[in-house]
Amino acid sequence: MMKIDLINDNILRTLSRDGRMSNLQLADKVGLSPSACLRRVQELERSGVIKGYRARLDPEQTGRAYVVYVAVGLAEHTKAAQTGFEQAMARADEVAECHNVAGAFEYMLRVEVADLPAYKAFHTEILGTVPHVRSITSYMVMGTPKDVRG
Repeated sequence: MMKIDLINDNILRTLSRDGRMSNLQLADKVGLSPSACLRRVQELERSGVIKGYRARLDPEQTGRAYVVYVAVGLAEHTKAAQTGFEQAMARADEVAECHNVAGAFEYMLRVEVADLPAYKAFHTEILGTVPHVRSITSYMVMGTPKDVRG
């Protein structure tokens, strides 16, 4: 595992805000020479700390502006039930994130759709048909005052 010192931490935070920043701009922001900065970024990539870069999309323009977090409880706590649920969520385009969590339910989903009718269709036709689903609790996002995801 690679050591994340203060300089590497600063590089990572800066790149997470703008992964398309040039090496020259990044070096200037973190206070390194361009060659030293490039070496550090390449090592962070090689060691797997930086797993990749991605584009941030406008949810309004992509038809995914209606965001719902969904807590899902399973009726059975078996490996087969979990695997079946996870495979079904992997096939569902509406599911942006699927997390197996500890607590009162087994899964937390981030669902992104166009609007309430689209969410209702997902809830009824996809999530509601998955075997072993015991409970579904939906939390509609009304605003996002902070989002640091890249």
